[in-house]
Amino acid sequence: MKHTLISSVVILALSTQAFASETAPKPATEHTKASNQQVLKDLPFNNKADFENAQRGFIAAQDQVTIKNDKGDVVWDLESYKKYISLDKAAPDSVNPSLWRNAQLNMINGLFEVTDGIYQVRGYDLSNITFVKGDTGWIVFDPLISKETAKAALEFVNKQLGERPVVAVIYSHSHIDHFGGVRGIVDEADVKAGKVQIIGSHGFTEHAVSENVIAGNAMGRRAVYMYGALLPRNEFGGVNGGLGQTTSTGEATLIEPTDIIEKTGEERTVDGVKMVFQYTPGSEAPTEINTWFPEKKALWMAENATNTMHNILTLRGAQVRDALKWSSYLNETIEMWGDEVKVKFQSHHWPLWGQQAIVDDFKKQRDMYKYTHDQSVRLMNQGYNGEEISEMIKFPDELEKNWSTRGYYGTLRHNSRAVYQRYMGWYNGNPSDLNNLPPADVAKHYVEYMGGEKAILKKAEKDFSQGNYRWVAEVLKHVVFANPESKPGKMLLADTYEQLGYQAESGPWRSVYLQGAYELRNGVPTAGGTNTASPDIIKNMPPQMLFDYLSVRINPEKAAGKQFSINVDFTDLDEQYTLSVENSVLNYTTKVSDKPNVALTLTKAKLDEIQLGQTTMEQAVVDGDVKIDGDAKVFEEFVGMLDTFSFWFNIVTP
Repeated sequence: MKHTLISSVVILALSTQAFASETAPKPATEHTKASNQQVLKDLPFNNKADFENAQRGFIAAQDQVTIKNDKGDVVWDLESYKKYISLDKAAPDSVNPSLWRNAQLNMINGLFEVTDGIYQVRGYDLSNITFVKGDTGWIVFDPLISKETAKAALEFVNKQLGERPVVAVIYSHSHIDHFGGVRGIVDEADVKAGKVQIIGSHGFTEHAVSENVIAGNAMGRRAVYMYGALLPRNEFGGVNGGLGQTTSTGEATLIEPTDIIEKTGEERTVDGVKMVFQYTPGSEAPTEINTWFPEKKALWMAENATNTMHNILTLRGAQVRDALKWSSYLNETIEMWGDEVKVKFQSHHWPLWGQQAIVDDFKKQRDMYKYTHDQSVRLMNQGYNGEEISEMIKFPDELEKNWSTRGYYGTLRHNSRAVYQRYMGWYNGNPSDLNNLPPADVAKHYVEYMGGEKAILKKAEKDFSQGNYRWVAEVLKHVVFANPESKPGKMLLADTYEQLGYQAESGPWRSVYLQGAYELRNGVPTAGGTNTASPDIIKNMPPQMLFDYLSVRINPEKAAGKQFSINVDFTDLDEQYTLSVENSVLNYTTKVSDKPNVALTLTKAKLDEIQLGQTTMEQAVVDGDVKIDGDAKVFEEFVGMLDTFSFWFNIVTP
């Protein structure tokens, strides 16, 4: 049998291939037009400061930003957005004007000078790549998602500013859009030789690798919805991801840091450039660092203070972030450097100049997260649940009508629910929800109680015509889950999701609604969604992380009644483990059994090759790279009880 120890471990690199929709999108209804027109009236669109800042320091832009890999496949294509998004075009009826404004700003691309010796390339990926001029070379902050896009950015900078080697790379945090392109700008041999430093914060590699391992399949599938990477590039499809346009799809790489920041206040001087770090674990990422350049009075804010409300809980899934702690770090930033700072810049969006403007922005960012926390908890303590809180909570005008605290990525609605979830969990306190029925069963009973599918559709059509889209979505999801073959139900629900998407200010909300509409109309895609984990991600998985992943793949029916142990000896790591299966559970320990049922001797490097499909377990045994002692059938039985995960599972249908 073919021994496969790991199935698709998903990273956030989604295909930009747009599926040709079999059912054409519908135009905005009069209710959606009215909703979007109200946004124009409510927000200060006459304030053009962001447009001035987004264009300040402009040096050059390429005529065409279409980046390909070695095979000729397009991995990044800003041109696909340029066809319909520009500074001189008003928001179409099918796009929330505030989200359109954010897209216009993110489309301002090219090479920019932030301050003397600090440059950014924007518009080459979801994130920005930053180049700091040292005495002899470039210090690079956050080399994008893909090696292809990072390489293109470096080549563009060197062409414009003169050829310089990369002497250091700094990873601001452990999300893939901040390290994945490192091999596009750095040769690992130079890192090992000490020619290039790579700086990260405590726990970086562990968090970078684990981000999408344990729950990677489910998170990756939902990321298709969140980032809108499969949506068509037009005014009825993908417009903006909030932080940037969307994600690149090239090869994601990783080189482990050579220098680790452990605490706030640590200093480094790299190639003549002095930097002071603020360590902010548990803020926007499990491990993250801001960077102060004292000689330039410039402050790099990583992703802790971008020009939008961020997520306390991402729609693709993750652990809930701590809004209170995040707020406290921003307050610490103000206290440390607020009196001196002249420019702040970050890994998404555009910089901000001027001490007073920066401090005011930091205060609003700080208070946005603290208000979300404090008021959600206040209402929680009054007995309201997460759904009720999300409907009740409102920002004061100072935050509501401030552009940098608008919900282009996170939203106050879902962030307030995340705060509730952090404290209270999934149960809302109502006994009816303690052991409630699953969605498909609930749907069948609801449809019966409401008089059947035809009666519901008739009422839903009336509510749709009146613009009651949230209610129509609530009702029709029961119709679809009760009868997945209901074409009228699916089509009307798709129309409803579409209008909700057209009204959404958040890029991810728009993407979620429109991807849902697409799948209701055309079915679940079967290809083009993700890349599995890259060789670098696999290579940096420690054995313990692999064993944790294997544990969640144990099929209890296949493991029922089985009891055995497997010794694993990694000769290159000089590490030994015993895996034990009992009670349909896989456990592992470094206390090695002296009587295993079977023992494997191999290198971790060879196991990586097997996981990546570069060889098979059988071939490795034949080649002598894997030694099996004992009952080989036990190992075969173990592999046979591991589930594989289908990526394209249903979301909007049962």
